[in-house]
Amino acid sequence: MAKSVAKKKPVAAAHAAGDEESARGRLLNAATRLFCRYGINATGIDAIINEAGTAKTTLYKLFGSKTNLVHAVLESEGKQWREWFIASIETGGGDAQAKLARIFPALKQWFAEERFYGCPFINAVGEHDKDAKQFRAIALKHKKVVLSHIERLAGEMGASEPEMLAHQLALLIDGAIVAAMVTRDPTVADIAGLAAGNLFGPSKASKPKRSSGATQLVAV
Repeated sequence: MAKSVAKKKPVAAAHAAGDEESARGRLLNAATRLFCRYGINATGIDAIINEAGTAKTTLYKLFGSKTNLVHAVLESEGKQWREWFIASIETGGGDAQAKLARIFPALKQWFAEERFYGCPFINAVGEHDKDAKQFRAIALKHKKVVLSHIERLAGEMGASEPEMLAHQLALLIDGAIVAAMVTRDPTVADIAGLAAGNLFGPSKASKPKRSSGATQLVAV
C-alpha cells in the first residue's frame, strides 16, 4: 500500500506542475494581448484573469503582482521579437549590407499585421513615469541585443564606425515603429528604408588621416 501511495505522489506533482505551466502560459498570452492593445495602465487584473480563464489567486501565486507580470510579458515578447527580427534579416544569406537592407522590408510586414500595436517596450516606458527605472532597464536590455547584432553586421559591411551606423539605423527603426503605430500605414517602413540606404555608402568612407607634418606638430 505504501508503494502505491509513493507512486501517486510524483504523478500528482507532475500534473500540478503542468497545470501551473498551462495557467502561466494563458496568463502571459492574455496579458500580452491586452497590454499591447489597450495599454498596461488601462488593463486591470480582472480583465487579464477573465481573458486567461484563471483565478486571481493563480495570477498572484505565479507572478506575485501585476508589475511582475508586466516584466514577464516584456521579457517574453522581447525574446520572441528578437528571434523573429534576427531570423528575418539573416534568412536568405548574402553579404552584411544585404542583411541590413532587409530590416525595413521585415518591419513593413510586421506593421501590416492586424495585431500590430507598436513596440511593447516603447509603449511601456511611454506609459510610466520617465524617472521609473523598472521598465527602462528591460527596454535597454532588449535594445542592446538588437544594436549588437546590427553593429556586428555594420562592421562586416566595412563601416568605418559600426557603432554609429547601428545607432542611426536603430533610430530609424524606432521612428518607423512609432510612425506606423500612429498612422497605421506600413509604407512608412519604405521611407525609413530609403533613409537607411543613404547611410550605407557614406558609412564606408574612411576617416581622414593626419599628415606626417600634423603628427609632428602634435608630438611637439
